[in-house]
Amino acid sequence: MAHRIYICSAEGNTGKSTVALGTLDTLTHRAARVGVFRPIARSTAERDYVLELLLAHEGVVPIPYDDAVGVGYDDVHADPEGALATIVSRFKAVEDRCDAVVIIGSDFTDVGSPTELAYNARIAANLGAPVLLVLGGRVGQGQGRSRSERLGYSDARSPEELAQLTELAVEELEREHATLLGIVANRADPERLDDIVEAVASAARPNSSAASAGRAAEASLRQAQDGAVATWAIPEDPYLVAPSMRAIMEAVDGTLHAGDPELLNREALGVIVAAMSMENVLTHLTEGAVVVVPGDRSEVLLGVLTAHSSATFPSLSGIVLNGGIPIAEQVDRLVDGLKAGLPIIRTELSSYETALAITATRGRLAAESQRKRDTALALFEKHIDGQALLDLLEVARPEVVTPLMFEYDLLERARQTRKRIVLPEGYDDRVLRAAATLLARDVADLTILGEEIEVRSRAIGLGLDISKAEVLSNHDFVHVARFAEEYQRRRAHKGVTLEQARETVQDVSYFGTMMVELGLADGMVSGAAHTTAHTIRPSFEVIKTKPGVDVVSSVFLMALADRVLVYGDCAIVPDPTAEQLADIAISSAATAAQFGIEPRIAMLSYSTGESGSGADVDKVRRATELVRERAPQLAVEGPIQYDAAADAAVARTKLPASDVAGRATVFIFPDLNTGNNTYKAVQRSSGAVAIGPVLQGLNKPINDLSRGALVQDIVNTVAITAIQAADRA
Repeated sequence: MAHRIYICSAEGNTGKSTVALGTLDTLTHRAARVGVFRPIARSTAERDYVLELLLAHEGVVPIPYDDAVGVGYDDVHADPEGALATIVSRFKAVEDRCDAVVIIGSDFTDVGSPTELAYNARIAANLGAPVLLVLGGRVGQGQGRSRSERLGYSDARSPEELAQLTELAVEELEREHATLLGIVANRADPERLDDIVEAVASAARPNSSAASAGRAAEASLRQAQDGAVATWAIPEDPYLVAPSMRAIMEAVDGTLHAGDPELLNREALGVIVAAMSMENVLTHLTEGAVVVVPGDRSEVLLGVLTAHSSATFPSLSGIVLNGGIPIAEQVDRLVDGLKAGLPIIRTELSSYETALAITATRGRLAAESQRKRDTALALFEKHIDGQALLDLLEVARPEVVTPLMFEYDLLERARQTRKRIVLPEGYDDRVLRAAATLLARDVADLTILGEEIEVRSRAIGLGLDISKAEVLSNHDFVHVARFAEEYQRRRAHKGVTLEQARETVQDVSYFGTMMVELGLADGMVSGAAHTTAHTIRPSFEVIKTKPGVDVVSSVFLMALADRVLVYGDCAIVPDPTAEQLADIAISSAATAAQFGIEPRIAMLSYSTGESGSGADVDKVRRATELVRERAPQLAVEGPIQYDAAADAAVARTKLPASDVAGRATVFIFPDLNTGNNTYKAVQRSSGAVAIGPVLQGLNKPINDLSRGALVQDIVNTVAITAIQAADRA
């Protein structure tokens, strides 16, 4: 039977999807197969965006959308008992595929059903799923209020009000025999989180009637020793309640007239109706606002666009031209020439109707908004004790290690070390997206190279928050002078002049490497837009190799379905000698241990044991002997074929007495051709996640990226670099 958790709320618009996403993410770090189920879909006319968001989350079992839905509201109205039976049946089909299932209760979109919480409680009881109850920290959850009021805290519920809501909701759950796992007060007043937790926990304590009903023993398993229900509070965040420009375009029934379609995913943090002179409009512009401009006020349109492009005015989210008035051809040419990229939406609505439609538009946590997803997960991680939640669900740590579990452990270890990593490629959107995720989830401190106004403007345009990053120009006069002097001193024996050094260190790879060498950063990650040679050449010249290491090499951490292996060298040394191969093996074993993998080294060849001969086999045999001489504490076997190293059955036939054969965790390839092709073959054929290349042998951590790197690859590599830096400290 899978572990189950039922997330429901006592009313609509509580931000339950944030809690659901965080819970799902937490479970994927512990359980190998996590599923999602929605007992009652929001609508049968269109797909449920919350369900789509959760089904698309990394690590979730690939369940077809229709299989993850129980019934619709119409089914519940027509036959509540029949609908409940259908929900149970469809849930069982999902549960059979999973180790854990996150069940998302209904959203109170059906205003004619005042007993919706009771029905959710009945579903939870029949599914045998304990309830994580989500309470809304806002009166009315912002509906019918102006945007500025919704972003303020004048509508915040007091601890006493939330305690009263808790008592009513808990009584409803008990009446339907649902088990309460915990309570989350979401979108709560950030100034009173502790008071809210105390009041809600006190109101949720089990009463005598629950104990007399025979549930005291069950309650004691799920609650703290003092009898309190596990309770948390998550504060309001303006970005999570802000609508995207795409949602605003739909709300005003508009069309995109100009601008970058990608920027429609940016959130609008306020509404400004520009029904005034240009001078007055400029004084009212605010960061992230959407500006409503009458279609016949072309001078206002051009003024707002110019202000958006100016470094001295706030960056806007978009413009809505209302009234359906055609734009003059000359004005359109001017707009095109400004190349602002700012979305300009046209609508037939009047100014009043447009403003009303925008202020009534609710923000939603959807898959297309990276910033909202990052913000939601960061809030959950900061304010919810994930380990306590897993303990309540009794989810034990499994013996297998999935790719997602391994990636999560990397982020956790990096978060604990809090190192500064320099990212030289600040003009690459993937780097900016990765930086936003790393900063939101407190994985590392970052320095991004590039001209500050250009880098920050691009990030804002993409709807990313990199405000906590340092953005530094690689042409900064003070740093260039310092780096050039140091580089010239170190390379004087090669005839490098100060002028040559000044030009060299302005290259982003050299600039970033000098930052690491001189202690301005703990590590560097580059290569998304540059070759491997361009990334690591400066480190050969400046950082050098560790004492006792003669060669810089690399490994890939190969996260298979149930374990993580180390492959080396697959990226740096084309045809290593026996001495270099031994170096690579010893360095790879150290890297394996650094990331929690017990090193058992297989020195690979086309021959196993004494069965073959020839120069290639002899090289591997000699390298194996050198490893045993230099590092006698390491378990190593070679020459050995891949199947004998990885498969216990083959190992029993070919090398029955070996401690490594059939159990190898570190695979050392005889040359780059073999290693590079093998890691790619395993990656593509088995679906393994290849993390790397991770460089080893350098005095300080510099890591290379593939030019086809995905955002998650960059995130993982930064975490690895931070861990390497911490272990070196």
